[in-house]
Amino acid sequence: MVLDVIAPSKKLLIIGYVWPEPNSSAAGVHMQTLMEVFGNMGWHITFSSPAALSEHMLPLQAMGIDQAEIKLNCDSFDDFVRELDPAAVVFDRYMMEEQFGWRVSEQCPSALRILETCDLACLRDARQQYFKKHQRINPEISQSLLFTEMAQREIAAIHRCDLSLVISEIEMGILCDLFRVDPSLLTYFPFLLEPVSSETKEKQPSFEARQHFISIGNFRHAPNWDAVRFLKENIWPLIRKQLPKAELHIYGAYPPPKATALHNPKQGFLVKGWANSSSEVMRSARVNLAPVRFGAGLKGKLADAMSYGTPSITTSIGAEAMHAELPWGGTISDDAQTMADAAVALYNNPDQWLKQQAQGFAVHNQRFNKATHATALRCAIESTLANLAQHRLNNFTGAMLQHHSLKSTKYMSQWIAEKNKSQNKGQNK
Repeated sequence: MVLDVIAPSKKLLIIGYVWPEPNSSAAGVHMQTLMEVFGNMGWHITFSSPAALSEHMLPLQAMGIDQAEIKLNCDSFDDFVRELDPAAVVFDRYMMEEQFGWRVSEQCPSALRILETCDLACLRDARQQYFKKHQRINPEISQSLLFTEMAQREIAAIHRCDLSLVISEIEMGILCDLFRVDPSLLTYFPFLLEPVSSETKEKQPSFEARQHFISIGNFRHAPNWDAVRFLKENIWPLIRKQLPKAELHIYGAYPPPKATALHNPKQGFLVKGWANSSSEVMRSARVNLAPVRFGAGLKGKLADAMSYGTPSITTSIGAEAMHAELPWGGTISDDAQTMADAAVALYNNPDQWLKQQAQGFAVHNQRFNKATHATALRCAIESTLANLAQHRLNNFTGAMLQHHSLKSTKYMSQWIAEKNKSQNKGQNK
């Protein structure tokens, strides 16, 4: 889709952790949405990344977006960003702010610095470590859980930026209440989705036209791989016992050999890998299974399922921040037997299935309205830009961390750059 760019007047530089792949992950979809918002505001966008190019990445140039490959710990970025002279820079996750934030601050001090958190990495990691140690889902959010080295790095990056985009209201609360981040540094940026119209709802395949179960998610994302293992070892055998002819179709980008090795047609456990059309496979399934045992942010697979009218069985982690006070379109449980029983009941009961489908549509349309959230983001960006000098004066903690970053991260990066230069000279002799 080509962006609706209106007389570009300002330059935006996005520094991506990876090149955007909307068909591979919710993070890729979210980044595409962010570019659309900026494009429709009249910004000219340059997307850059130190990652290797991907065969599944967006055709950026066809969308009117410039594309630039950059290097970590290399002074060439200084020349690049100084020549580009962007009015705003988006760092895709805190690691990119750590690597390039001090360079942007030095070369383009007046540029608006925005952090796209994607989700709180420190929350996701803390839950993963807790699960590994205790084999329990969704521990209480506390200082003892979250005050980690990763949290220190991530929260420091948030303070150093002028604005951070936060995908979840739960995470907004954690940042403000637990870490005492000033709310003026944050803006809520959830999924931005087109509402499902009455006409679209009527065109969705019926209960009778659908069959089997589905699970979908990028295998490079640890919570997704763990969910597949949980299905294989604990949940699917319980479902299969009650529905011996049912199949579970598992889709996701970049399946490793350990995942494809789980493929077992006799058990109805089919690891399909990459889906050419996630909408097609989701619309053909009767029930979506997403037993996520750790993670953070919002779950794109659940938003997709709602939009295609497929009820979901998920955990408290999976449903977190998705539905607020609205009834869930499916069942939420952290217990394998309860999830299996709920999945079977939903699979066999058309009346219950239709009710859960309707609830999913309601969550989708009320929680993630694209026009509403795009307008809110636009207002936040424009307001921060218009008052940037005072905004930064109000953020002494950010200025302090920025000062120390320039004195520590900068010199470490320069040391690595010089080391790389010396190694290259040695290799060329």
